[in-house]
Amino acid sequence: MAEFWTGTLWPLILIIVQCVAIVAPVFLAVAYLTYAERRVIGAIQLRKGPNVVGPFGLLQPIADGLKLMVKETIIPTGADRVVFLLAPILTLMLALVAWAVIPFDEGWVLADINVGVLYLFAVSGLGVYGIIMAGWASNSKYAFLGGLRSAAQMVSYEVAMGLIIVSVILTAGSMNLSDIVRAQQDSVWYVIPHFPMFVMFVISILAETNRAPFDLPEAEAELVAGYNVEYSAMPFALFFLGEYGNMILMSSLCVVLFLGGWLPPLDIAPFNALPGILWFALKVCAILFVFLWVRATFPRYRYDQLMRLGWKIFLPASLLWVVLTAGFLMLFGLLPGQGS
Repeated sequence: MAEFWTGTLWPLILIIVQCVAIVAPVFLAVAYLTYAERRVIGAIQLRKGPNVVGPFGLLQPIADGLKLMVKETIIPTGADRVVFLLAPILTLMLALVAWAVIPFDEGWVLADINVGVLYLFAVSGLGVYGIIMAGWASNSKYAFLGGLRSAAQMVSYEVAMGLIIVSVILTAGSMNLSDIVRAQQDSVWYVIPHFPMFVMFVISILAETNRAPFDLPEAEAELVAGYNVEYSAMPFALFFLGEYGNMILMSSLCVVLFLGGWLPPLDIAPFNALPGILWFALKVCAILFVFLWVRATFPRYRYDQLMRLGWKIFLPASLLWVVLTAGFLMLFGLLPGQGS
């Protein structure tokens, strides 16, 4: 019995506790990201935003969540019930499992694997399935068109994102996300040598998460609400959680790749006296503010503009940058394994 406890049960309990320690703050961050979005956009548009439920409107996300929990879940008559209900669950699960490889601080990572970047690629590549399943299972032309749009959009910008990340991997010499952060500690944050790719990466994660001005899959002008038009109550809330969870995830990935992860901006007092997770959170909040700022500022793209930007501008530019990065590193003997 003692061997079962120490060898099997205790490690399992420890993993569950670690998962809860990641998932609970993510859910809380998602809830208050919606509040922050409404307040920021309200300020930009010279209006108040949520300010009634609780002090400064801070209880508004809790009220919204309770409202969605008690509403009736309506499933269209012609819908495929199993796939219809499975789609939002899959979307949320994929938004959560990707957090396993994100390092919040030195040693603060659930799975410190050497192929963390590939793991994130695999998970984000599966993310499109939830949206396609939702569009198809709803048995609605609007939802189906929204699902197809999202599939084309996510695939298009994942290609450019992949090439951008290849440039970072070449520079750091590792696909382990913690090692990429440590490599920036030894030199400079990669936002400096890879600044054009940083800008392209931020734009690409806007498109990858279907955020304005790339929110074509949810365009209310022609698709009513896109792939989730037939969803209500908690299934709709799961899509909502998945979308905002992906925003925070992609912002965290951007911070790890380009902004030094948990590293302070200057390795001097008082900056290095603060915990690394605080710097990580502040950088993620800065990227999320860009998400909200862009939504309040820019009009929606046309679909042909969206595709042209992805395939005719971002793809060749990111491919050229990979070639230039590899050539520069080879010229100065900095490629991984080149000096051995």
